[in-house]
Amino acid sequence: MRAIAVSTFCAEPCLVEVPKPDPAGGDVRVKVEYAALNPLDWQTADGALDGVAPHAFPLILGTDFAGRVDMIGSGDNRFRVGDPVFGRVTGPPVGRCGAYGEYVCVPQDSPIALVPRDLPLRTAAALPSAGTTAAQILGSTAVRSGRSLLIIGAAGGVGSFLTQLAAARSIGVVAAVRGDEKRRMGALGAAVTVDTTSGPGALEAAVAGLYPEGVDALVDLVSTHPAEFAAHTALVRDGGVAVTTRGVAAPAGVAWVDFRLTPSGELLDALAAGAARGELSVPIDIELPLEKAPQALAQNRAGGARGKTVLVI
Repeated sequence: MRAIAVSTFCAEPCLVEVPKPDPAGGDVRVKVEYAALNPLDWQTADGALDGVAPHAFPLILGTDFAGRVDMIGSGDNRFRVGDPVFGRVTGPPVGRCGAYGEYVCVPQDSPIALVPRDLPLRTAAALPSAGTTAAQILGSTAVRSGRSLLIIGAAGGVGSFLTQLAAARSIGVVAAVRGDEKRRMGALGAAVTVDTTSGPGALEAAVAGLYPEGVDALVDLVSTHPAEFAAHTALVRDGGVAVTTRGVAAPAGVAWVDFRLTPSGELLDALAAGAARGELSVPIDIELPLEKAPQALAQNRAGGARGKTVLVI
């Protein structure tokens, strides 16, 4: 089968031919139709999980997928051949199966769920990592209805979902973005959008004008250096909370959450149902063929994502 893989850590991703995987007992094999790009994909290629989990090379990239069940492993199974499904590839070793391939094998009890009838597979593929991350972050911040939330990197996949979910709870979202995204973020529910490239101090001035004592919560999706994260945590009020998805330590005295995703099929069901009902907009920025994945990964690495990139397998 065709797949996008790396031969070793930090190698350039390329299109390869690899054997089609066979499902083990309790597994389902999915013929992938769409895969969604996540920063974790290129981070994994760079060795972000080296020493944390076993790896297999060539390492097939990709985490989020949507397609149809092609084969069932031995034993009882909650899925049937032909079922439209979506989910995340999580089983070890890393790279044995990946969403950037024509087939994936995943356990039936992994983060995988049926795609609702009214939800296109293309849309479902963009939900798993970004959608579940946003939903679980919102729970971790413990922000009550009517309070305020500053999102750094709000224009990307996670930020777009988080903005919508928070706004639905009547939380005032300050969306920090790069570039002119005011109309799009406003449509997603942001109370105010700040272009951080518009000049020094633009974000600080906007927050001070709206919330003189600081925002109740911060979710920083982009900062990788302590100084950057510290500058953003300074905008949080006393007693507020700061969340990072990049593992950056907060300054002393700040209530800090180092977010770790724990996806589940049940959460995928809830997100898909919301998207199917039109309550959750799935922000797909661009759709590309599989062979364009290396260029898409390089662009994502450079930053400035506007929604999700979806690969057609």
